[in-house]
Amino acid sequence: MPPRIVLALVVVLMVAVAGSVWWRPRASVQAPAVTETPLAATQPAPPAEPPKERKETVTLKRGDTLVKALGAAGLETRTAAEIAAALRKAGAELRRLKPGHELEIVWSPAGDPTSVSWQADPFLGYAAVAGERGWTVKRFETTPEIRVQAVHGTVETSLFQAVDEIGEAPQLVLAFVNIFESDFDFTADTRRGDRFRLLVEKRYAGDTFVSYGRILAVQYTSSGRTLTGVGFVATKTDKMAYYDLAGRSLRKSFLKSPLEFSRVTSGFTYARPHPILGGVRPHLAIDYAAPVGTPVRAVADGTIVRAGWNEGNGIQVHLRHRSGYETIYNHLSSVARGLRAGVRVSQRQVIGYVGATGLATGPHLDYRIAKGGTFVNPLSEKFIPGEPISAAEKSAFLRESRALVERLETEAPF
Repeated sequence: MPPRIVLALVVVLMVAVAGSVWWRPRASVQAPAVTETPLAATQPAPPAEPPKERKETVTLKRGDTLVKALGAAGLETRTAAEIAAALRKAGAELRRLKPGHELEIVWSPAGDPTSVSWQADPFLGYAAVAGERGWTVKRFETTPEIRVQAVHGTVETSLFQAVDEIGEAPQLVLAFVNIFESDFDFTADTRRGDRFRLLVEKRYAGDTFVSYGRILAVQYTSSGRTLTGVGFVATKTDKMAYYDLAGRSLRKSFLKSPLEFSRVTSGFTYARPHPILGGVRPHLAIDYAAPVGTPVRAVADGTIVRAGWNEGNGIQVHLRHRSGYETIYNHLSSVARGLRAGVRVSQRQVIGYVGATGLATGPHLDYRIAKGGTFVNPLSEKFIPGEPISAAEKSAFLRESRALVERLETEAPF
């Protein structure tokens, strides 16, 4: 092929290649990416919650008073004293505050106390609230729910243990012992196998037992003998008293024992070997063993003849009673405050405390009764009974007593 033609073909080929590059579609140009910011991040933060009031519970410790406990919690002494004064004015008995009681304090957002609350017992509470004119007190009372329940048990070692084993408290023992204490000496005559049953009111706050109320009926069986006591409110006195099933009063002019619970260590006798002086001598008394400091009660209303030291008798209290009776209490550790010759005392009043003064080998009470100047056996003497049910109320008493005893026998069978 001639050179001129070859050159022409090369030129044509170069033009074609250049045209194809010129007409190639151009790549699309993308817009720069935009990152979206969440809307929430661009809004202002919500305002912080305002400060709230604060509650604090303070538990009283031994030795604490209301003012001291509030001061330890951060209240100013003056403020604590104002709260105490307001509570007293509202009738709160602050002396009933005990270790373990709780005070609830409410503080304002600014840190000032706005109220102080105290639950005095399960049925009564107080709240002292701050106001423009100082502290005012609100009183909260709850009416107790009273349930009548039957309780029964058997003595194995002691009456207290028998009551404890059935889930009851010692206060119940003292309550029903007081009913029979003029007819039965629980310090000397309680025996293994003795049985008891009673209908008693129990006070509840919701489902929580709080305390005992009145005993409505009670029976105690010992050595084949059954004592029955039924409570009855006589119109004349408007107070509950206890009677046997015939309407005779169970309260006698004299108690059977000057101690609530103890044991007889030496009985009434005209011939007993004396532990200190030797020989055989009369022991015209009943000795009750008891720890030093055990309260000694007057067995009847009377007037003090002597209260103080009396040679071998040690510290002695001597009482004169009606119908020619006198009682003597020897070897005491001390005499109750305020007692001296000429002072009148009432039945069950504490007149002294068990000791071992004078001619005594150990702590005990030497208890004597004289009638018309002659010593008699305190455990066998028959004393004057109290006033029986009146004729006008006898039928009502018999009706109520039968119903109570039938319920007692049904709910607490021996």
